[in-house]
Amino acid sequence: MPDRPSPDAVRAHYAAVPAPLVAATGIVLDTRGRVLVLTTSYKTDLELPGGMVEDTETPEEGLARELREELGLTLPAGRLLAVDSRPPGPLGRSLVVHVHLVGPLPPQEAAAISFPDGEITEARWLTPDEAAAALPERIAPRLRAALAALHTGSFAHLVDGVPQPGSPAGLDPARRLALEHSGTLDAASHRASRPKAVTAASVLFTDADGRILLVQPAYGRSDRWNLPGGGIDSDLGEIPRAGARREVHEELGLDLAPGRLLAVNWSHKAGRPARIRFLYDGGVLDAPVLARIRLDPTELRQWRTAGPSELPGLVKPALRRQITACLTARAAGTGPLELHAGRP
Repeated sequence: MPDRPSPDAVRAHYAAVPAPLVAATGIVLDTRGRVLVLTTSYKTDLELPGGMVEDTETPEEGLARELREELGLTLPAGRLLAVDSRPPGPLGRSLVVHVHLVGPLPPQEAAAISFPDGEITEARWLTPDEAAAALPERIAPRLRAALAALHTGSFAHLVDGVPQPGSPAGLDPARRLALEHSGTLDAASHRASRPKAVTAASVLFTDADGRILLVQPAYGRSDRWNLPGGGIDSDLGEIPRAGARREVHEELGLDLAPGRLLAVNWSHKAGRPARIRFLYDGGVLDAPVLARIRLDPTELRQWRTAGPSELPGLVKPALRRQITACLTARAAGTGPLELHAGRP
């Protein structure tokens, strides 16, 4: 049996192997959804924050260092949104670019941006469309694909800025359809590139006076109220009815089996996953049951009941339409209803 190479020999071997250059880019957003673009002292084109990964750094470490050195920001690299592989250019080396989300930065952090090393001369906040139009052709496709991945909760696979067949995000819908109809996509690529949907389950409870039980989330906008419920853990094999029961138990401390399905609601916003909500009848809760409610403070701030006439000032219009439709179905003994943004 031949002798095993020493660790030093292995290290020397891999140090001598030609490798691609690696860079890390940050899509830095503010709370208004604007993108940070930079003017540098050494290029005429605008840039996104980031740079080359050095020595033994990971892309995440390299991006965090660049943010600190270029902009005076002490921030971690967030979720990986895209990877772009570029063939060898003038430098004779291929390049692999990791694109990460950074932020959103609250106003006080955005105001703290500085230029410690002098490489950056100006930082501007642009809308996504403005940024894509202003950035050079080699960078703009990364931004567009990364934002598509951000909005769909997915990931973009690029080669020279072009989303590849089977890329879960960034692939133009018309191009996806053409690839599907041509029969050239393998099963894995077809599954990866198909549009995704987010599923949730909610329960409609009322009290003896017909007032609807609403909960106020501990996250997001504090002036919005929801029905009890939440996301379905479909990756764990959970079905909508079981998800509704689990969410009510977690949020309110009540272990109550949902009643019949009143409606299924479909909503969609361009560039985002479709959202599907299963709405179940929770029945009428009497005063002793309401008194047993114990909120999970990590999820909810408070609960209340509200009459139908009070809903416009409490819940979003689409949810108000869903509640109204479900109350009608419950009273008439009809359904389940098929709703689109709350409309039958």
